[in-house]
Amino acid sequence: MQATSSGEFPAITSMELRGVTGWRLRLERADRQVTALLAKHSITLLRVAIGLVYVWFGMLKFFPGTSPAEPLVHATMAQFVPMALFLPFLALWETFIGVSFIIGRWPRITIALMLLQMGGAMSSILFASDRLWVSFPFVWTLEGQYVFKDIILVSAALVIGATARGGRLHSRPDHK
Repeated sequence: MQATSSGEFPAITSMELRGVTGWRLRLERADRQVTALLAKHSITLLRVAIGLVYVWFGMLKFFPGTSPAEPLVHATMAQFVPMALFLPFLALWETFIGVSFIIGRWPRITIALMLLQMGGAMSSILFASDRLWVSFPFVWTLEGQYVFKDIILVSAALVIGATARGGRLHSRPDHK
């Protein structure tokens, strides 16, 4: 019986591996080693990568005029809060989220703070939608692409959240 991990390629079960020889055996062993490395380290790499993105984008907001998101933040939030207070607050918040992802100490709190921040970031869809599309709904502006990529960051954070209470990736497709 063949097990599949993602449906992409059939994996050989431990029982079937006994009859495999030659290049297929070497390929299967290499695949298992790579998969084991991915299962062991990919969540950490994902967490650090999100952290670096947040630290980088957050730090830019400490220096007025350096963040490419600053005009969009102004267009979205200036009607609700004074920018002189909000931009440094947002810079600190994003930087804190990034450092927290990198440290990995409080993943559920970090993800909750990120989701709140993303709610604000996505609010531009409602409050500054004219800045997001060249031609709705298919051609994004650069600012729109900046907002759209947040879907990936949220999805990645949710994967990390799935491991916050001990959930893990498994390298064996037949693992239960």
